[in-house]
Amino acid sequence: MLGGRPLFVLFGSSIVQYSFSNGGWGAALADIYARKADILLRGYIGWNTRRALQVMDKVFPKVSPVQPSLVIVYFGGNDSIAAHSSGLGPHVPLDEYIDNMRKIAEHLKSLSEKTRVIFLSCPPLNEEMLRTSTSSTILSEIVRTNETCRLYSDACVALCKEMNLKVVDLWHAMQRREDWMTACFTDGLHLSEEGSNIVVEEILKVLKEADWDPCLHWKAMPTEFAEDSPYDLVSSSGDATVNPSEWTIHRKIPWD
Repeated sequence: MLGGRPLFVLFGSSIVQYSFSNGGWGAALADIYARKADILLRGYIGWNTRRALQVMDKVFPKVSPVQPSLVIVYFGGNDSIAAHSSGLGPHVPLDEYIDNMRKIAEHLKSLSEKTRVIFLSCPPLNEEMLRTSTSSTILSEIVRTNETCRLYSDACVALCKEMNLKVVDLWHAMQRREDWMTACFTDGLHLSEEGSNIVVEEILKVLKEADWDPCLHWKAMPTEFAEDSPYDLVSSSGDATVNPSEWTIHRKIPWD
């Protein structure tokens, strides 16, 4: 952790791996937390909770001298894919998915007293767009439904309530936007910039409202090396400098 900044880790499947693409939510968080926290990406396309559990000790070793201040976790979309007749593939039955997510949460909570956790539940799907965009001669048919995503999303939310964990209910949050089916996806599954903006808004809402010490909302966190300096930009009067450390005028969205 260079410079002693808090470490935020994004852990999950392709929704996480792609979160720096297409105006993604991970990139937005990295911008919002510039000079406040380091955003570390640990996303793995196609993964389910079984594979996540296989690497928990490697991605989040308990013996590490530096532990994350925040871990944002997303798994469930691949677990919810319909089972393949061969027994192969990413499908994980709902009961096992819940148990696996519980184990992931328990491991993360054990890292340190200051490690905070936010789970993201399954977002909805545009099934028609997904069928059009994912036709392939390489892969067998992948069956995903919006209703199954709802079941896994609801299970994630219920688990977080049981374990007193923070959660973003993406399945409902995205559908509050009337044009979500066309605006929120690049392919019916993965998130467009508009879809990612909803994720960012919901994460920031959790961070702002959480009763955590220290607070991890970006406005409450110190900016690294923010002291005034004679080497700052010169003011229009020409006899002083202007400190730009807290400027956010470059952002298209004035995040709260």
